[in-house]
Amino acid sequence: MSGREVILLNDDWLFWSEDNPAVARGGKVVRSGEAVTLPHTNALMPANMFSERRWQRVTWYGRVLKTPSDPARRRVILEFDGVMMTADVHVNGRHVAAHRGGYVGFRVDVTDSLIRRADAANWVAVRVDSRLHPDIPPCGRVMDYQTFGGIYREVREYILPECHIEDLFVMTPDPLRPAKTVVAAVTVRNTGPSEWTGSLRLELLAGRRRRLAAGSDMACHVPPGSSADFRLTLENLQDIQLWEPDDPALYRARVVMRGGSGVGDALETLFGFREARFTKEGPFVLNGRPLKLIGLNRHQTFPYIGAAAPARLQRCDADILKYKLGCNVVRTSHYPQSPHFLNRCDEIGLLVFEEIPGWGHIGDEVWKDLACRDVEAMIRRDRNHPSIILWGVRINESADDHDFYARTNALARRLDPTRPTGGVRWGVKSEFLEDVFTSNDYAYNPPKTIINEPPVTPYLVTEFGPLVDARRTAPMEIQVRWALEHAEILNAIMGHPRIAGGIGWCAFDYASQDSLTVDGVQPWGAYDMFRIPKLGAAVYASQMDPAVQPVLQAATRWKVGDQAGFDPNEQVMKTGHDAPLVVFTNCDRVDVYIGDEHRGTFTPARDRFPHLPHPPVFCTGLGTLWGPSWKSLKLVGWLGDRMVAEQIFPATHDALALEVTVDDRSLRADGSDMTRVAIRHTDGFGNVQNLSRVAVLLELDGPATLIGPNPCALAGGVAAVYLRAGRRSGRVTLRVSAPELQQERTVSVMCR
Repeated sequence: MSGREVILLNDDWLFWSEDNPAVARGGKVVRSGEAVTLPHTNALMPANMFSERRWQRVTWYGRVLKTPSDPARRRVILEFDGVMMTADVHVNGRHVAAHRGGYVGFRVDVTDSLIRRADAANWVAVRVDSRLHPDIPPCGRVMDYQTFGGIYREVREYILPECHIEDLFVMTPDPLRPAKTVVAAVTVRNTGPSEWTGSLRLELLAGRRRRLAAGSDMACHVPPGSSADFRLTLENLQDIQLWEPDDPALYRARVVMRGGSGVGDALETLFGFREARFTKEGPFVLNGRPLKLIGLNRHQTFPYIGAAAPARLQRCDADILKYKLGCNVVRTSHYPQSPHFLNRCDEIGLLVFEEIPGWGHIGDEVWKDLACRDVEAMIRRDRNHPSIILWGVRINESADDHDFYARTNALARRLDPTRPTGGVRWGVKSEFLEDVFTSNDYAYNPPKTIINEPPVTPYLVTEFGPLVDARRTAPMEIQVRWALEHAEILNAIMGHPRIAGGIGWCAFDYASQDSLTVDGVQPWGAYDMFRIPKLGAAVYASQMDPAVQPVLQAATRWKVGDQAGFDPNEQVMKTGHDAPLVVFTNCDRVDVYIGDEHRGTFTPARDRFPHLPHPPVFCTGLGTLWGPSWKSLKLVGWLGDRMVAEQIFPATHDALALEVTVDDRSLRADGSDMTRVAIRHTDGFGNVQNLSRVAVLLELDGPATLIGPNPCALAGGVAAVYLRAGRRSGRVTLRVSAPELQQERTVSVMCR
């Protein structure tokens, strides 16, 4: 039986929006705090056009923490998953710990500061400084993302025996052999005054903790006030399933510790059996089979709440990447991301390239020490995730620094000898100290250059794509350019035998610094910040197997003159009436109808995109359409002799519709669970009216909070708000009305 207790401490926090040192001591000041639940942002923001000063400030958090009911020979440790940017932790008025850096978690042993009476009330206060500090990674110069602020991830309390398991790292040597092996590297820490003597046992669990195998007890001794490392092994394991992208089998390793007193500990972790290799010949190989890595970069920020997204929103992003965009890999640009996101990647088979915080800047020796601390914290936290295939140990797009990067690589290899290192640089002229040469490739300059040639192998492209203003209100020419450039680069990567894969820029629009943006948001995502797809999303989605999801998306708003596309006959981009119609699809062929007239059957452009599974379709010769000749457009997609998809663009605005959808119908009544409500102004056939500026009114009823503006103005025909569950059960109803359209929609969610 485990001697540890793990208690989630997301609720019952108080928040002070200014620097108030009196909070450290508690007392009367507690009455002035605002009740909040974690994850928490220190400032709710508009979706764009925000001032960075609103969150770059000092705030305080505090809550009561009970002394364990049996405090004798127990240690109480608080674990913070993420506090932006620095944290000073106080217990009962005493400063007990400081942490610098917002992207990795930290633990604080608060035992000696607690009132040693069972169930006594202790006051825990955290001073949070969310300003940018030049001596803390990733800060020091301008960077292309926002950090935001607050205790933006979860907090837990661990109540542990004096001698407990501190760390567990699971390895699966030779996983392709029929008989599998599990090796567990275990660290045991003894905080007590005398030597600990006992045993450790490794168990393998599957499904709902069904035990598959158990090793023999290993006798162990740990001196007082120190730690000791042990290795436990299970061998000759039969009928073990590999972790595969399409069938990601997960197992649990559990280590049980028993002592002479009968008080023990147990720790378990999820892991998978899989072999991932970047080869010198070029291909990435997973479980003995080559796999071309195709994916997108992901920033962890959202509208309104910044980075303070709960588990449901984190997991939803992984689902979008895997199931909506068809990606098999994601890069966590440019920092370690939420454990909930990584857990979901494990569950659905989405591969991950995870990297340390940074963007183009290397600071002084203190800064470098913290960066190395980040390397260690990232790897120790995440090295049991089977989805992670590569550690990023170089500051994104930074200059060479031999001694620094020799140090980060050596540290990563010592902490995890089972995974290679990578280091993202700009271009291909750079010192190669890592195991995989990872490069951001913006060399696109056709017809001369589509992508750079790999200078060495293994080689992975970690960013690519046009850095153009591709928000959904942009001219169609720019949106089509974004989409076609991604398609061309994907085609080149897929056809290059010495390139392991490519990770495009990027999955979602994201908040960035004032000096780098028009309105505070970088519009380079396949999806916008609201997680609503833009045109470019269809490039990636259309590469999926049509048996899984047929895709048919025309690159047009179907408005007079608002058309753009590449003319394969003249090899030029055209705009206006005679521009070819580009269609992103995984269908075999597309029939085009204008009005009731069949204008042609068109097939994928395999001559131009020979390596894409499903090239785009170019519909040419449609003629000049305007005035009396302007009619509706209908596309029909076929697989063999079976019609599988249809898209209709009406000629008029007669059927304009307000569409409102909610992602989840059930929320946990825990005060932090959230779901998205997406609002779209469409033509009545599902096509967003990208030039619409309709405003909607929102009316909420039930035990939840509305996160977002009210009234809410649609930008580019879309918007989203969030429903955050309260602490009570009940039905939540959101009524959305658009007076200009004289339409109203209602969605409901149950909080349980």
